[in-house]
Amino acid sequence: MSYNFFVHSDLTFGKDAVQALPGIIEAEGLKRVMVVYDGGVKAAGIAQKVLQELNKVSGLVVTVFDGVEPNPSNELIEKIYGIAKAEEVQGFVAIGGGSSIDSAKAVNILMTNDGPIGQYGGIGMVKNPVLPLIAIPTTAGTSSEITNVTALTDTKAVCKYVVIDNKITPSHVICDPEFTRTMPKSVTAATGMDAITHAVESYISNMSNPLTKYNSIEGLKIFHKNLQRAVENGEDMEARENMMLGCIITGFGFSNANLGFVHGIAHTLSAHFGLPHGMANACVLPYVIAYNAPSCKKEMIELAKAIDLPLTGNEDEDILALSKELLNMTKALGIKSLSEQGVKESDFDMLAEDVLKEPVLNFNPRQGITKEDIISILMQAF
Repeated sequence: MSYNFFVHSDLTFGKDAVQALPGIIEAEGLKRVMVVYDGGVKAAGIAQKVLQELNKVSGLVVTVFDGVEPNPSNELIEKIYGIAKAEEVQGFVAIGGGSSIDSAKAVNILMTNDGPIGQYGGIGMVKNPVLPLIAIPTTAGTSSEITNVTALTDTKAVCKYVVIDNKITPSHVICDPEFTRTMPKSVTAATGMDAITHAVESYISNMSNPLTKYNSIEGLKIFHKNLQRAVENGEDMEARENMMLGCIITGFGFSNANLGFVHGIAHTLSAHFGLPHGMANACVLPYVIAYNAPSCKKEMIELAKAIDLPLTGNEDEDILALSKELLNMTKALGIKSLSEQGVKESDFDMLAEDVLKEPVLNFNPRQGITKEDIISILMQAF
């Protein structure tokens, strides 16, 4: 049986990697670029460092959009696109986490394809090639910098949806671990658990293959060893660098294997309550993995062994070792429960109805998910 594994981006990794930016701009022949980021990146001084590098390119016209919002909406994308079109932008530089990079990916689609953006939800719906996009991540979790995915919010339908298309993968990636140094503990924890979710869900996905599994399990090992270190000491640059590397490796896996039930719930929580994506994933992850375990026993044990969890030899117990470890991690990292994040038990019925509509459930190893199954998981995470 044959399978496909797609890798696209040109990657520059390491300390002072941002110094490669002027050369990339010149090699692409860009004369007008838009830089996309949010207020946090600006406040941390990271945007200024990137803009200083862009100033080294003679004659380059730079348009800045610094109003990216969490869980970017269709309306935000259309707003940014209007500015980019008016400025005749030829390429993009996205600085930040998933929201900034996903926003730039979505706007890039509209630069060469007709709107509205919502019509591109699904897999392989983008018709025309897009403009050059240079992604500069400042978190280690989403992997948006090297994936073919952008996650957006439809505020009218009150749902989160994804555009998956190889054409939208950033053409260049600049990963400087120093840019993650200023991440607060809570963001480090949430984005790190997001990456662990990507690693585990892609490993057990019914679309996985040997190449995706290799990347997914290696990514899990890296984050399991380094996440707690980075949360406890943000100045631990060895841990920071390892996490950024793990994020790239994991991204190679899940962008080819897709995700599953955890993301189905997380998308719905973010759409209705604005929960940060990583936090939404983390609070339900242990319970979904326990739910999935009977349908992927071999993979559960392989993942547990990969991070050196103690096993008993009793399969029924060992397939739950990973879910128990993930629960311990979420508690140690201070991941908030659903109730602590403002979700009410009275919301569960509505949430479950919407989760059942999530296309990502098709890639989950355990099929036949019911409304009662979802409510049970929400109750455990409550």
